[in-house]
Amino acid sequence: VFFGSSSGTVRLLTIAMCSLQYCSPISISFRTQKYVHTPLVHRLSPIGTRNYPLALRATTSIDEIPPNAVRRKIDQNWRGGFSLGVDLGLSRTGIAISKGYTVKPLTVLKSRGQKLETRLLEIAEEEEVDEFIIGLPRSSDGKETIQSNKIRSVAGRLAVQAAERGWRVYVFDEHGTTSEASDRMIVMGLSKSERQSRSDAYAAVILLERYFSRQGLGAEIILPKSLELQEKIKSGASVDPDFNPDKLEEYYTF
Repeated sequence: VFFGSSSGTVRLLTIAMCSLQYCSPISISFRTQKYVHTPLVHRLSPIGTRNYPLALRATTSIDEIPPNAVRRKIDQNWRGGFSLGVDLGLSRTGIAISKGYTVKPLTVLKSRGQKLETRLLEIAEEEEVDEFIIGLPRSSDGKETIQSNKIRSVAGRLAVQAAERGWRVYVFDEHGTTSEASDRMIVMGLSKSERQSRSDAYAAVILLERYFSRQGLGAEIILPKSLELQEKIKSGASVDPDFNPDKLEEYYTF
């Protein structure tokens, strides 16, 4: 509000009104049936250069480091690394693998701790895998459980070692995979003893199939805190010059 009638005051009022023409109006409710349309002037603050350290994140968007399911969605003819499905249990760990469009149960591991992580890395090396899809337990309402924290701990340790090779580690909702695996094995006609020995591996199959059918939606990448290791993941694993997609026809079933 301006008081007085001097020419200087009128000039300031004119300048202020001209400036307000460039502000978009917004509606403000005053708890009445009418709305007041008034332009607002944003407070200007000096912009300075600040050198903030790069924040370390435990996870990042799959848009930055897309999993194989997303890469396949973008390019139907894409042929890259293979995916290893991991169903971590209290005493046994089921392993499944996806090569091309084929998913098959691979094996069941009974080792735990560091030996388990080492074996997972060895299998990934043998099978030319560049990503791990680890099942994350959730309750029926979608919430994480106590077991989820244990899975995240294993995934975090594995992610550090995998990153050294340019490999990625993701966690993905595994709710219901065990019961689906049991139903499938019954339909396949497997005996009770076979179902008991292979159930974890088939649960990993269901996990991978769900991951690809949803085109990676819901996959969460686990990143090591080291920025150097994160860069290795972004660069990706080294490409095997001997890889030939035509050999996928020789892929057998479990």
